Amino acid sequence: MPAILRYLLRLGPINPITVRLVQGGSRRRRHLYIRALYLGAMILVLLWLLLINTDSGSGVADYRALAAAGASSFALIAYLQIGLICVLAPVFMAGAIAQEASPRTWDILLTTPMTPGQIVMGSLFGRLFFILALLACSLPLFALTQYYGGVPGRSIFAAYLIAGSAATLVGSIAIALSSSRVVGRRAVFAFYVTVVSYLAVTIGLDRWLVQAGLGAGETGQGVTWMTAINPFLALNAMLEPTNYPRADIHDPSLSAVGRFVLATPVTAWCVGSLGLSLVMMAASAITVRAGGLATMAGGSSSVPLHRRLMNRSVKDGEEHRAPRQVWNNPVAWREAAARNSTLARIIARWSFVALGLAWGIGLVVMYHTGSMTADSFRLALATTVLGELAVTTLVAINMSATAISREREDGTLDLLLTTPLTASAYLNGKLRGLITYLLPLILVPVVTIGIAGGYAWLGGVQEWDAAVVSGTVGQTPIDFPVVLPESVLVSGVIAVAFIACCVMIGLNFSLRSKGTLASVIAAVGVIAVVAGSLGLCGFLSADSIPTIGPALAAFSPASAVRAMVDPQSGFLGTLSERPSLGAARVSLIIGSFVAAAGYVTAVYAIHAHMVRNFDFTVRKLAGMR
Repeated sequence: MPAILRYLLRLGPINPITVRLVQGGSRRRRHLYIRALYLGAMILVLLWLLLINTDSGSGVADYRALAAAGASSFALIAYLQIGLICVLAPVFMAGAIAQEASPRTWDILLTTPMTPGQIVMGSLFGRLFFILALLACSLPLFALTQYYGGVPGRSIFAAYLIAGSAATLVGSIAIALSSSRVVGRRAVFAFYVTVVSYLAVTIGLDRWLVQAGLGAGETGQGVTWMTAINPFLALNAMLEPTNYPRADIHDPSLSAVGRFVLATPVTAWCVGSLGLSLVMMAASAITVRAGGLATMAGGSSSVPLHRRLMNRSVKDGEEHRAPRQVWNNPVAWREAAARNSTLARIIARWSFVALGLAWGIGLVVMYHTGSMTADSFRLALATTVLGELAVTTLVAINMSATAISREREDGTLDLLLTTPLTASAYLNGKLRGLITYLLPLILVPVVTIGIAGGYAWLGGVQEWDAAVVSGTVGQTPIDFPVVLPESVLVSGVIAVAFIACCVMIGLNFSLRSKGTLASVIAAVGVIAVVAGSLGLCGFLSADSIPTIGPALAAFSPASAVRAMVDPQSGFLGTLSERPSLGAARVSLIIGSFVAAAGYVTAVYAIHAHMVRNFDFTVRKLAGMR
């Protein structure tokens, strides 16, 4: 075998690290459950889409309708696939970041005959294999859409290439963070939040540029510079060339880079993401050999900067401190007040609250003064509320998924089990304490959309023109409030119940997992799949099912926000049958309470299951740290 071929094979297929990771991960039940849940969600959503899109009312669909149904179903399932891959890729790659918690792993690997490049590429391909396996297992499902017609095979493979490039980029970032050795286990959550925030910010900027007429095309409503750096926008440019046109490849007013980015956004995304991945892999190989960025910079002190500036390298040895008032349930008090009372977390928590409310008030003021159009205001408001809900949900998952597993790792759980606390009191305390801590964060999106709803209600009383937006449903003109006045009620009921359910799911995985990393990964994966499926079904139900559609939309915070911020689109199915907002608004309110009851029922069911199996699970995992 030629030496160059043997070297290339040792970078991937026969790399010892790749083989170890693939063989070890393939035997884990967690990976099997994730693959089964991923494929099950894709199958259910595709069947739901085909049933909705092929329902012509008469029970008979012609070939043109079947082709349109296949094309629209493929488009939505492709968006769902990229969303799930962007959510699950950090889950599988989080283990690479966590390796920094035991930096001797890299030192041991450097004593082997493997080169730094083989070490880095083996770590990447070993973990990337599971993501590519997820893509491969759904390929037959996408092939089924071709039986309906309207879905070219080239589009299917292009969608897979976009998703694969996104997974490779996320994996390369994780490996780069791991090899730098400047982050630890806590960076896993920050890594996850950064990926989600980046996708949300770039989509928001793209929508703003399109509405401002700064995109490609004759009307400026086409692709923007954000399209080539976001997988969702690149997929949108491929699937909707009419509504989201590209620039002319021969446009003399554009530079070579501009033509490449604006005329071929899919190619630009794939080439750019893969090229950036190669750069990060090369940098990772250098930092692995050098011992990490901290070593390259000459070392770093473990003493925090603010303590070194005040010449306080060690903590003051205080012998006494003032006693604190503890609640009836000490576990709840500890979760709500004691554990998260560090200065950095206090500043981060209340800065999020203050900035969120200030931004919400600023949006309403700008809209009232005419600085924003109704469409721009609705887009900015929906993006803000959904972004705040996403951050709050991720914080809730991170805190709950580490609440018990962290105590198992540091031995605190063994001490708590010697107290008179029962399993029910312990779990109730965890749930109550976490919800109490998260309540200010939950109120930020609720109050933000409530301010806009209050403005719409006050504008209706004062007869402000900006509070009402004129629209048409079919041939019937209808005046829509810019935001539904009852938004604060609907969003408050849904948000609190949804976050409580996320917390309980996180606690369940925290109890069953050996460590914090495994519990966070499992909780994020399950909640992402469930929330994504409910959201997509809620969007489709609101668009196509009369009367009951708005109620079904309330089961997902994302589709509920869409209905409250843009009732003309969110109530399309109901308004098409009866051009009146009254029935749709009542259905949404009723649906929010029904959805909240469903989430609360899930909380009690998970709680009862955890109490029943608490002793067995704790004893089973006793001593595993």
